[in-house]
Amino acid sequence: MGDARVGLVIEDDQDIRGLVEAVLTQAGFRVHLAATGIAGLDAARDLDPDIITLDIGLPDIDGFEVARRIRESSDAYIVMLTARTDEIDTLLGLKSGADDYLTKPFRPRELRARVEAMMRRPRSASNVGNAKEADDAAVLRHNGLVVSAAARSAVLDGTELQLTRSEFELLLALLETGRTVRSKTDLARRLRNEPYDAGSYVSDPDERSVEVHMGNLRKKLGDSKLSPRWLETVRGIGYRLAPAVRDN
Repeated sequence: MGDARVGLVIEDDQDIRGLVEAVLTQAGFRVHLAATGIAGLDAARDLDPDIITLDIGLPDIDGFEVARRIRESSDAYIVMLTARTDEIDTLLGLKSGADDYLTKPFRPRELRARVEAMMRRPRSASNVGNAKEADDAAVLRHNGLVVSAAARSAVLDGTELQLTRSEFELLLALLETGRTVRSKTDLARRLRNEPYDAGSYVSDPDERSVEVHMGNLRKKLGDSKLSPRWLETVRGIGYRLAPAVRDN
């Protein structure tokens, strides 16, 4: 059990807390529980979990603020669990640094499927080292941006960007395919670790979550939506890599 992946459940509802604990335990996680935002922050700092499920409606600090604070020091996957149905709450959760969300009541099988899809993608390796030191064959470069898939790092002008794993995965997808347009549906499947042509259902909220992640990524890059250097929006379809700029 020493090598078991660690899961953290931050949830004030005892029944839901027990349900999520059972799902994660069955998926092979060593699960820790927290009933408040403060307890969850302490546990996230001490345990360095691989995945965190996070309730929005906590009794002390709302889940959005908890996610923001966790994201300052952790690259754990964060799945927001919300009883609210307003899309704006979902989008706020993603903007706070969450990777995915589920609306209560949710099906245990769906939660497990989402968790397992996430864990098929490697954790970012912020301590692996500068991408410039990585094997050239594993490095993608574009307009001053250096991205190492092996090291899970993105370096711009000598500074490593602090990207969530979903943001990194979207950036990597565009770098891999260059000027080929990737639809929001394609990219949503990429975040699920599914083939682009899997044919699985992608909902409007799933596509909207891609938009939010791309917006967060654009801000971290300091990119302009009107005159992009890296992320080009293809209106009504999706995204592609902006043209390469030749150095004078």
